[in-house]
Amino acid sequence: MTQKSIRIGGASGYWGDSGMATPQLLAAAATGAHKLDYLVYDYLAEITMSIMARARAKDPSAGYARDFVGVVLKKNLTQIARQGVKIISNAGGVNPHACGETIRAMIADQGLDLKVAVITGDDLIDRAAELNQLAPNEMYSGDPLPEVTSLASVNAYLGAFPIARALDEGADIVVTGRNVDSAVTLGACIHEFGWGALDWNLLAGGTLAGHILECGPQATGGNFTDWPLVADRLDEIGYPIAEVFADSTFEVTKPDRSGGMVSVGTISEQMVYEIGDPQAYIVPDVVCDFSTVRISQLAPDRVRVEGATGYSAPADYKVSATYADGYRGGMLKTFYGIDADKKAEVYTNAVFARAARLLRESNLGDFTETSVEILGAESQYGDARQIDGSREVVVKFAAKHPEQAAIGILLKEATGVGLASPPGGSGFQGGRSKPSPVIALFSFLIAKDQITINIDLDGTTIAFDPPPTPTFDAAAIIRPDAPSETSSGEIVSVPLVKLAWGRSGDKGNKANIGLIARQPEYLPYIWAALTEDVVAARFAHFLDGKVERFLMPASNAMNILLHDVLGGGGVASIRNDAQGKGFAQLLLDHPVNVPATLAENL
Repeated sequence: MTQKSIRIGGASGYWGDSGMATPQLLAAAATGAHKLDYLVYDYLAEITMSIMARARAKDPSAGYARDFVGVVLKKNLTQIARQGVKIISNAGGVNPHACGETIRAMIADQGLDLKVAVITGDDLIDRAAELNQLAPNEMYSGDPLPEVTSLASVNAYLGAFPIARALDEGADIVVTGRNVDSAVTLGACIHEFGWGALDWNLLAGGTLAGHILECGPQATGGNFTDWPLVADRLDEIGYPIAEVFADSTFEVTKPDRSGGMVSVGTISEQMVYEIGDPQAYIVPDVVCDFSTVRISQLAPDRVRVEGATGYSAPADYKVSATYADGYRGGMLKTFYGIDADKKAEVYTNAVFARAARLLRESNLGDFTETSVEILGAESQYGDARQIDGSREVVVKFAAKHPEQAAIGILLKEATGVGLASPPGGSGFQGGRSKPSPVIALFSFLIAKDQITINIDLDGTTIAFDPPPTPTFDAAAIIRPDAPSETSSGEIVSVPLVKLAWGRSGDKGNKANIGLIARQPEYLPYIWAALTEDVVAARFAHFLDGKVERFLMPASNAMNILLHDVLGGGGVASIRNDAQGKGFAQLLLDHPVNVPATLAENL
């Protein structure tokens, strides 16, 4: 008997993603080749929430992803209605009601018959005064809660069951505030297949489907290690489509004749992206174990994913608060010619010396943090990789300070020293940089019974109560044994990129580096080479915390988690790569010892 399945298109991975996805996916569905049941959109990150909160503070009707309404829906709503495709999006940001009302007005203007559901309950900013009692400490650092008056946004990560309930009630378009990124996909699966709160393996599989879709074309060749394979048609890359089955297995493809590719490599890279502990990937509805996942190529641009397992849901919601933590500012400046790297160093030394002198004269105190990175002189690799005599570089320098005026002094002196700097300085910019607020992240847990979730279905309010479930017990996790090398004969050294694909990204002040062996027999050598100490040494110039690594044997992969490595992460950081997006690239030329007989086949 053929299993029921649904097809879901991943049409947005962040606020600012291209508007090409929706018409591309709808056009593919119109041909009949890739019929769609759902389109899902992920717009939110921690910094996005703080930006939207500032927008709402200035304009009570703002605070949501306006391009979702004004570009995606306005241009495509008639076709969406004609095809009967349901829409699920977290575009509501910090103002989902305003987003929903705008969509309803648009539906009426176009004479369409579509129901809109708005899910609320994640926004806790109005309860800020209670937070000292509810969450006195940050969940990772243990730091106390910042001053309530400094908070910009406070949002709990909600799950998928409210979305499923909205669909059960007949919603055609579901708009949420903050939820976990994968919930927009999992909610559709729960609704369609009737999965319950105790169906942990099914929920884990649906969560993984959502995780693959949530970053759009990162699953179809974007940010891929083997980028030359897709370089010729990135301008028309295909967005991902997942066909999810009732048993939670799924197949991933993309529209015919679009650019990019869907392969074991592209899907595996997205699976390991920003997952932390792959055996305890925690979302509100289930704790997922991805170490058991198998990924296989069925046909060109079609990959099957199966085998995810799950544990009971956590007792709490994770809450992310953002708060004002002073100011930051900096500039990019180019130098070229003989010893360009040395010129850049002399220039930045002069800028900071002048600024420091003026800070003392103004009784402003020193900068709390400074950063100088000379791009082109291998600064991202650390001092051990410095090369001598770069002929062209870009120097990025920046600082933090509690006072906006202090950052203004730095930026003024960076310009003012121009005629006194070494030769060869240049740059392309549209005026002097300005100080900007530092928005820091504070994460904590809150009991689920402290959150009130409601669904507004075209004016009718539906209360949602999370289904009861046992509490997750971390002791239930069984860690796999380390893979064994079978070295014999001559040993040679090869760069990691010959053996593995890699993808990296951030989680607050942590960075994840996921590595997938290109062949199963490579994994033992990769695991042996990349110990915690080796990785720590590789990133010593960035790293302030520990290194953990986790094995994913079913997919021949491993995930590396670096703690306190991003200078605060997001806009709290003054690093060149505040999100660790290039960290895998820094690791892929690391030498790995393998038998010469194995290297012959590379």
